[in-house]
Amino acid sequence: MREKSRIIEEYEVNPHTMILQPMEYGARTFTKIIEVDDVLISPFKPFEILKKSCEFFGCSYEGRKEGTKKLTGIIYKAPIMVNPDMSIYLFPTSSPVKQECAWISHSHVRGYERLTNGSTRIFLQNNESCTVPISYSSFENQMLRTSDLRIAYTQRIAEMESKYNTRVQTEMNNVKTFYLNRHIHKTDA
Repeated sequence: MREKSRIIEEYEVNPHTMILQPMEYGARTFTKIIEVDDVLISPFKPFEILKKSCEFFGCSYEGRKEGTKKLTGIIYKAPIMVNPDMSIYLFPTSSPVKQECAWISHSHVRGYERLTNGSTRIFLQNNESCTVPISYSSFENQMLRTSDLRIAYTQRIAEMESKYNTRVQTEMNNVKTFYLNRHIHKTDA
């Protein structure tokens, strides 16, 4: 992975964000932000960046977490739709309140493999890889749970579009029928 990095004060998760990884900096926890073509350092914790990013896109973290619960029933280590319109779904590697918790972008994971030390190597869309301190089975579970969230959200949107399109079509048919009937009655008179 490219190790050039620069320190930034403000950051929002975006379509190029691959991983928000905690990084010890003296007595504080900073975030190593791994993007498709860049590595950045933020003086804020990964969870703080995630919360602020949810707010940037118009919803609180708590609201996004509640949305995940409503759609999937997932409560613990819940994946989060930071911005579903841009396909930005992140999942935590442990409880979000723990210092060691990293946030992984579901869209950027190309593959993953078990390591002998209990960690998992992640292969990313930009052909880079990195190691995260989460067991293979836990990582796989988080990937599946995030897939479940994406599918549930997509199905909900499809249901709404289907209902809306059906209603619009019915209303258009009613208007056509009214117009035709009105026209027929007019010529009969």
